[in-house]
This record gives sequence, structure tokens and C-alpha cells, in this order.
Amino acid sequence: MEIIKVSARSRSTSVAGAIAGVIRESGRAEVQAIGAGAVNQAVKAVAIARGYLALDGINVICIPAFTEVEIEGQERTAIKLIVEPR
Repeated sequence: MEIIKVSARSRSTSVAGAIAGVIRESGRAEVQAIGAGAVNQAVKAVAIARGYLALDGINVICIPAFTEVEIEGQERTAIKLIVEPR
């Protein structure tokens, strides 16, 4: 599954469109964010994507989890949001 990576500078509407597209295509999306600003944008994007998908009759839920990622040789803790139909 493709991971949608979100930064603090990501546009929430663009990320929401990506989430909705992946859900329509694969049935499930994984969003990853590191840091408070990135998590804020990711959560807003999930909320917006719910609205986009509701127009198609798809009701989605979000399951938050922690994950470890390696960036420039360092281990970092990221928030992983799994978005899938209910």
C-alpha cells in the first residue's frame, strides 16, 4: 500500500484529494506524519476526505497508530493514520 506522507507545509485539501483517490482505488489509505504541524494537516485532510467520499456514499474511519521511520539515518516516531471504509 502506498504511504501518503504529510508535512506541516502540505495543503490539507490536496492531501484529502490524494486520500480519497487512494480509498476509491485501493479501498484503504495510510497517511504518515511527523511533528505537530504535520499531524494537524493530516487530521484536517482526513476530515476533508470524509466529506469528499461521503458524496460517493463511502463512510470512512481513521485508526491512529505510532510507527518508527528512518530519516537521514535517525529513527523517528511518526503518527500513522489508517483510513478505511466502515
